[in-house]
Amino acid sequence: MDYARSGVPGNALLRVGAWPVWSLSRKLRAFVLLVICADLACVGVSAASYRFSAHNLALFAALLGCVAVTVELTRRAGEPAGVVKDVYAVWELPVVILLPPLYALVIPALRLALTQWRVRQAPLYRRVFTAAAIGLAYGSAWLVFHGIVPGDGDGGARDYLWGHPEIWLVAAAACGLVQWAVNEGLVLTAVRLADPTATIRARVFGREDLHNDATELCAALLVALGLTVSALTLIVALPLATLLQRSFRHTQLLSEARADAKTGLLNAATWEREAAAEVDRAVRTRAPLAVALLDLDRFKQINDTYGHLLGDEVLRQIATTMNEVLRDYDLAGRFGGEEFVMLLPQTRAVDAFRIAERVRAHIAQLPIYAAGRSGASGASGASGSGAHGAAGAPGSERVPVTASIGVAALDAGSRRELTELLAAADAALYRAKASGRDQVQMISTSRGLSAVRPPAADDAAATARVWGGSVPSGAERPVETVVRDIYPERPQLRGEAVDAVDAVDAADAVEAVEEGSASTATTSALAV
Repeated sequence: MDYARSGVPGNALLRVGAWPVWSLSRKLRAFVLLVICADLACVGVSAASYRFSAHNLALFAALLGCVAVTVELTRRAGEPAGVVKDVYAVWELPVVILLPPLYALVIPALRLALTQWRVRQAPLYRRVFTAAAIGLAYGSAWLVFHGIVPGDGDGGARDYLWGHPEIWLVAAAACGLVQWAVNEGLVLTAVRLADPTATIRARVFGREDLHNDATELCAALLVALGLTVSALTLIVALPLATLLQRSFRHTQLLSEARADAKTGLLNAATWEREAAAEVDRAVRTRAPLAVALLDLDRFKQINDTYGHLLGDEVLRQIATTMNEVLRDYDLAGRFGGEEFVMLLPQTRAVDAFRIAERVRAHIAQLPIYAAGRSGASGASGASGSGAHGAAGAPGSERVPVTASIGVAALDAGSRRELTELLAAADAALYRAKASGRDQVQMISTSRGLSAVRPPAADDAAATARVWGGSVPSGAERPVETVVRDIYPERPQLRGEAVDAVDAVDAADAVEAVEEGSASTATTSALAV
């Protein structure tokens, strides 16, 4: 979004009606305002009971200085968009443990104000909401710690440590866990309200994220423990926290290097590397395995008709669908353009076919809508520049999205390389394209299976109206012509694919029509 990059113009701050917060959905806007108001109320209550102490103010200033150094390091490295992993809790959690609650409530606001000024301007309501959510988390953590350890943050906690170190450490650990739980709960609730389809399990319970959070908590406890001895602990802790921050950023960079920027799936290089290892393992353990290639049908027409921004949204929806349908240990990646790839470990041929068919069916039902178009062809994409409307909205139009999938199955005990399986999946994909698209075709080391779902008469007519012409049938053309026209960018596999398709055509033997379905299943003997 543009606001995330350019910030809010100064004169827009004076026009309340122009604030971006009003563009949020009603539920999300109410939740954001509720969190902000709750935080302000807590600040007011804490300020009313605040007692000035020069020692506490000096300690707060020292910890705030460490926060400022960390912000400057973030500015040099750059702050990525989205949820960012940082080490600010190393300095802010000691504030919760050692100082009165007012300091814990205001330090997130001061840090995010500095981030907004020095690092990157984001929509103001996001910064304010984040500061409020962290402030409420710190306030909850303060109540937990000082509910266990006597004292109100004016030195009682430091005195209690030397008499009861075990209880002090347990209380500090509980304080950190409560802060993490409240902060994650508030932020992820906002994420779900903004996007109900968002998956949060990996974000909360990912092994790497949990390890980083535990490391940050341990570092914060050590800093708090050292500050009970001397404020000079910060001189020793600052280089260590800097190293911890760099290690977190290194992990983020490795993750970004593995993922496709547009869809979040594995990129081609990473997928091929991990898939090759899985294939070698399957051959060594004589386990079944399958590889599937997915290609969107007529994706160029979608870009030309509705605009490239909506085309990007289609790609993201495809990736979301694959993540929802596939199992946790399956590997999904984007090969480039509109082509995706899946590796299905421990999967027999018939199960791989069912999984691919389920992915295809979910894609065909995607509720993607575009705003009304001006002009018949929309070749420039200007009228549909990625804006998409809700179902049933005036002028909105459902975008027909289908996919063809080719599956290559490695039966238990067979010996094949990943390149051979990809070539076989490519051949099956070519056959799916040639047979009319929107279907799954499969080749295995002992048989070939295919399911063809020809469009119904009304579906075909509707599709023809969208694309401004008739729906061509690839089955009426030679395989070589279809292969060349559909995938001109991959001549290295064209010969192998044509040979494999011809082999499937020669081996087709039995055809069975499933009851109540327009699909057909073909079984044949074929060696990949």
